Amino acid sequence: MGRTPVVVVVLLLAGCAAEDGAPAGQGTPPVGAPPVGAPTVSAPPAVAGIEAEAVRLRSDVTAGRRLQVRISDTGPAPFTVTSVQLDTPGFAALPPRDTATEFTPGRVIDLPVERGAVDCATRPEPAAARLTVVRPDGTTEELRVPLGGDTLARLHAQECAAEALLAVVDVRVEDLAGEGDTLAGDVVLTRRSGDDEIVVSELSPSVVLAPVPHRQLPLRLAPGEERLELPVTFDATRCDPHALAETKQPFVFPVRVTVGDGEDALVDLPLDDGQRARLQEFLTSACR
Repeated sequence: MGRTPVVVVVLLLAGCAAEDGAPAGQGTPPVGAPPVGAPTVSAPPAVAGIEAEAVRLRSDVTAGRRLQVRISDTGPAPFTVTSVQLDTPGFAALPPRDTATEFTPGRVIDLPVERGAVDCATRPEPAAARLTVVRPDGTTEELRVPLGGDTLARLHAQECAAEALLAVVDVRVEDLAGEGDTLAGDVVLTRRSGDDEIVVSELSPSVVLAPVPHRQLPLRLAPGEERLELPVTFDATRCDPHALAETKQPFVFPVRVTVGDGEDALVDLPLDDGQRARLQEFLTSACR
């Protein structure tokens, strides 16, 4: 099978914003990383004339595991990148993606790649990208280029904190029902293991819908308690055509939870297909 072509994005001054400036619920929250093992791969040396950085644009947030390898031609000569691949401990390796992207001195281009599943037993360093580079004389080089920025480390910490949280407590949405302009349900936390206090401190909206708690946050599941219920109703917060047409995550509602003395973590409320259909029906009715 052939490799998937890479779409090239040339950076302009008015280009896409990085994820760091994303609004609440779509950016990267502060999270704590669980203990992980020591690096298993040596850091690559700098490559003369080529610099790379891992970045995550707002559009990447809605695309799942996609992010960008931002490559800069910092030398005096052009080159062409014909494949790009993440090569970073802490994430499963995926095959390289083909491209045919020409660089000239000073040019900066984002090349989209997919990241593999997180491995929380391994630290996400040293971050690197593997590039196949064709020089002006036709020679081809396979390069391992250091990746600047902390994007991969933050994603690793976020996903591992959520994974550790869900090993302790189950988060669900139950009894989601309503008619017309009314939709209500319960956010339910059920203890899986341990006996630490579990605190729900925040329930965030999407761009167009907001789950409104009927109990004041923060709520605590005390040691010895097994189940916490948080009744919510949903409000349509934006019905303008632009928001309804452009939002890619209308039903993503992050909930912030802390276990014991650990750092807080964000997990998205899990919704099945039936619950998503009810939310869509409610949004359609509320925005008439």
